[in-house]
Amino acid sequence: MVPWNSAKAKVQLRLGVQRLRTLQEKKNAQAKAARRDIASLLERGKLETARIKVENIINEDIYVELLELLELYCELLISRFALLDQSGREPDPGVLEGVVSIIFASPRTELKELHILRELLMHKFGREFSLGVIENRDGCVPARVSSKLVVETPPNELVDAYLREIAKGYGVPWTEREPESKGSDSGGDGDGGVKNSEKTPHPPVDAATISAEARSAGVRTPKLPEVPPTESEDKSSAPEKPAPPPGTLDDFDMLAARFAALKKK
Repeated sequence: MVPWNSAKAKVQLRLGVQRLRTLQEKKNAQAKAARRDIASLLERGKLETARIKVENIINEDIYVELLELLELYCELLISRFALLDQSGREPDPGVLEGVVSIIFASPRTELKELHILRELLMHKFGREFSLGVIENRDGCVPARVSSKLVVETPPNELVDAYLREIAKGYGVPWTEREPESKGSDSGGDGDGGVKNSEKTPHPPVDAATISAEARSAGVRTPKLPEVPPTESEDKSSAPEKPAPPPGTLDDFDMLAARFAALKKK
């Protein structure tokens, strides 16, 4: 470990603040470009790819929040450097939170200045104190810092909230929906998107049934035209010719009726 040096510690604190701000600006610019890419994916209907990229944006946003906290603690140690410099084997309560946060979280950052500052602090306050901070004994590390270092998959609710805000911010017409993983969800059964209703024949329904159903629903239906039977149809299925009313029989019908009456005698 690097021996404690007051001047060097103050220099590393000031350099750390500058580097933390620069890194935050870089991460924010990258996040803005990533949000544009996600809006383009949503516009093209690539929901699953957009969700994966949103998870990365969420993790980057959490990392930026950690950088903001470390910047705050560096500013705190600069303003209270006198308390930090005169402390013995235990940090003064006025700088304790900043010291433990930098020792605990610095290895998770990519800033060399914070790594050097961490070694200086660990050398000043000793091995036992440093091990207790690294292991977070008795919850000595602030929860708002330790929670930023938990590696886990973002919950679906948070991912949906990010997608909703990105779509709203870039004017992309998008609504939350389930991924179309099954053929039945897209109205098809795997045969080129043909619906089941188009493949299954419907039972025949006559015109009377249609009209009755339409009348019950209050819908007016046009009169269906009568279609004459074709020559191939069975003549026996044709309806019998109705008998003419009395007084309208022709000569042939009158003779046939008389002949039938004579056979009965």
